[in-house]
Formats: sequence, structure tokens, C-alpha cells
Amino acid sequence: MPGGSLHWPLWKPYALYGTVDYVYGWPAWNGHVGFTAAQASLNVAETVMYIYYLAVVFRNGAPGVLNFSDLNGLLVGKRDQAIAGPGVAKAVLVLFSATVMTLSKTVLYWLNEYFSGFANVGHNTLPDLLLLWVLPNGLWLIFPVYMIYVLGKEMLEGMDGIASEKEE
Repeated sequence: MPGGSLHWPLWKPYALYGTVDYVYGWPAWNGHVGFTAAQASLNVAETVMYIYYLAVVFRNGAPGVLNFSDLNGLLVGKRDQAIAGPGVAKAVLVLFSATVMTLSKTVLYWLNEYFSGFANVGHNTLPDLLLLWVLPNGLWLIFPVYMIYVLGKEMLEGMDGIASEKEE
């Protein structure tokens, strides 16, 4: 929160966001609203899952070969940049699960606003709401949906391939 020991420099942008979305502002803090802390607790679990995935991917990449452009290839599903090795399948499942968590939390966040009559964001003007709430929070819907689609498709193709090999 503004004035707190960790506010500057890392969390400075949240001073504005806390005035746009009261879930992350003083009204929720002063009202002892638990949604923000509950969501933050799940964010920690998600972050650990994403870090686990990245650690496995970088551990199984050839030294000096895997870089961030390769990681981009992994995220868009380019098969020629696939990584194999111990724990990779488990890491992909963990990534898929984390991504479903991200999407689910974001949908819950939007539904919370809708069912509360937009209690936390309804005070904004339409342009501010679109620019400062819908746009940034909409990305948390778009990217997870895309990742779930790509990862789910690859997992199903992998399982179908294994099933086809066993039948032969």
C-alpha cells in the first residue's frame, strides 16, 4: 500500500491501480476483505508451479542452446524445439495445471465484480475502466486460454500417439 516499506520502487504502479480497483486498495484493506489475501495465496502456489516448469525446461535444455527465443518456440508449440528428458512430462502437466489456476482465478475475479454489482470498479469512468481494468485483466484471460489450448492439444496428441503405438 502507498506509504508502506515495500511500496517504492517495486509496487509504485499499484498506487494508481488501488484507486481503480478497490479490491487492491484501501477500501478492501480497511474493510478486512479476504479476497485479495486469498488470491495472493493462490498466486504463490501458481508462481512456484511456473518456476518448477521453467527449472525443468532449462535443466533439460542443452547448455548454450536453450534460450528465451527457444522458450518462445516452446510456448507456441513448435515441435522442432521440443525438450525431452527426466521430468519434462510432469513439468508440462504442472504448467497446464498452473495455467488452469490462472484462468480460473481470473474468471472468479471478473465474476466477483459482476455479482457484486461492480462494487470495486464501478466508480470509474468508462475510458478509465477499459484502459486500466478491462485491458490489463483481459490479458489474464486471453493468454491462459491460449496456453491451455496449446498445451492441451500437445498432451492429447502425445497420448493419442502412445495409444496408437500400443495398438500396432
